[in-house]
Amino acid sequence: MNTMFNLQQYALQELKDTYNEHEIKYLCSHLFCKMLHCTNIEIHLNKYELLEKRFVDNFVAMVAELKTNKPVQYVLGETEFLGVDIQLNNETLIPRPETEELVMWVAGSGLRAGAKVLDVGTGSGCIIITLGKMIQGLELHGADISAEAIRQARENARINGVEVHFYERDILRHETWDWPDFDVIVSNPPYVRVSEKALMHERVLGYEPHRALFVADEDPLVFYRVIAEFGRSHLKSGGLLFFEINEAFGKEMIDLLSGMGYREVELRKDIHDRDRMIKAKWTK
Repeated sequence: MNTMFNLQQYALQELKDTYNEHEIKYLCSHLFCKMLHCTNIEIHLNKYELLEKRFVDNFVAMVAELKTNKPVQYVLGETEFLGVDIQLNNETLIPRPETEELVMWVAGSGLRAGAKVLDVGTGSGCIIITLGKMIQGLELHGADISAEAIRQARENARINGVEVHFYERDILRHETWDWPDFDVIVSNPPYVRVSEKALMHERVLGYEPHRALFVADEDPLVFYRVIAEFGRSHLKSGGLLFFEINEAFGKEMIDLLSGMGYREVELRKDIHDRDRMIKAKWTK
């Protein structure tokens, strides 16, 4: 078991009860590319070449982790977000494709150098760091309740050469601290209702931080309401508020933001035709 071909056959056998064949082959290619710093073409060309024992041992250990349903992003400790390398720890969510769509919307909203942008619930920092990579000259800020998330976000900013001001703060108690005023506030807050846990895969429930995912059924819009209230005090006139949302609450989010005095409220669907993001303008 000392070639990529042999290792893929090993993985197909070990993971057959956890993933289907197509998924296993994709996971193997992903691990090979990341661990050997090669392309899929190089994998095909070199699949019968002998590998170092160190690599083989690492691969076998990773397959053992994958067998427990641990997501490959946590096995590797990293992922890619709009082409930006983002490291993860157990206090940071795996970024989703719909979050990439949200970032593209924010980036295309007329942001210019000098604008102040705040990412609430920054987690790994993927949103704010990627915005900083996409648009030069922004003043970037990120806040999160988790000290470990902030530590990871700072490291991701350093790795990617982006300057971000990070704060360990609970947005539900935002009045505790002094904040500057912002041109844009963006957030992907907890929005999965506890009652929706039954619909979720063990790869999510077993490994992703519940504090960053779930919200009580009794008040599922609590973070949106508090952040929107924060925005009324800390968004500049004409400033924009962006949220990723639970697809079940599109209408409720429109009503919430409109009722709080926001204007030009726009609900947008993701690539799967689900209501997943919303934008609003604050005018003092």
